[in-house]
Amino acid sequence: MVDALRPFRHPALFYRGDSEYLDGVIPFLLDGLDRGEPAAVAVPGPNLLLIEKALEDRAPEVRLIDMHRAGRNPGAILPSVLLAFAGEHPGPVRIVGEPIWAGRSDVEYPACVQHEALINDAFAGRDLAVLCPYDIAALPPGVLADAERTHPEVWGPAGSFDSARFDPDGVRADFTRPLDPPATAVERGFDLGQLASLRGFAEIWAARHGLRRPRRDDFALAVAELTTNSILYGGGEGVLRLWAEDGQVVGEVTDTGTITHPLAGRVPPDATTLGGRGLLLVNRLADLVRTYWVPGRTTTRAYFHC
Repeated sequence: MVDALRPFRHPALFYRGDSEYLDGVIPFLLDGLDRGEPAAVAVPGPNLLLIEKALEDRAPEVRLIDMHRAGRNPGAILPSVLLAFAGEHPGPVRIVGEPIWAGRSDVEYPACVQHEALINDAFAGRDLAVLCPYDIAALPPGVLADAERTHPEVWGPAGSFDSARFDPDGVRADFTRPLDPPATAVERGFDLGQLASLRGFAEIWAARHGLRRPRRDDFALAVAELTTNSILYGGGEGVLRLWAEDGQVVGEVTDTGTITHPLAGRVPPDATTLGGRGLLLVNRLADLVRTYWVPGRTTTRAYFHC
């Protein structure tokens, strides 16, 4: 499983139990360290402790990241975890990233699958490997089938194989679905004339629905960024919707813009580029971001836990 890496590899590791988990992850990391390749591990907390213990005296050589925190919003994993680490090292890099676990909600899951598909675009041609573990004892068969569609190869107890189902573009299309707001949503149309008032409106509404500071300020800022994007790139007007569900407040903006780059909001623009950072900021602020786009219509939804 740890043969010399060709430029960019993105295998899924199918494991059952701690032994199979470590049998896949630890040799992958140690082989990279022995080659002088920087390594990072971003997995849920219990698995992070398991890996740290198994690495023994090599653990200080690996950056350890709790994915429960860093990856609470799947849309933030690429810019804040994977690209951030890879960007510090111009040469080969190895990363273990586990964005999907049994505790992920049905609302979060589509964003997780989209993230896995987009990794292939983000690192295409880069001398780098991202190993993604999947717990086959805890995850349903449909999740494992999706993993075979987002990963070009699969590693398991019986060995490795190239995935005949690999189809990241098809996955993105399948999981980019219309987002229908509830009938109870507060709705407010806007254009440039109403833009300045929307941030305060969102903050007051969120306070009434139980969101406390500083997260209430983050929510208002996210709404301001999304509505400003509609003015600048979405036809000059849009519709803001706000509602509460399952202990969260949700802000959604729909406009007539078209997202032309699938990595929008996940790859930081060049330092010399003006603008283009609004959706990136929203991904870093929110607990979850969902986006739906077709030519002539874009909807972005941001969730914040109360």
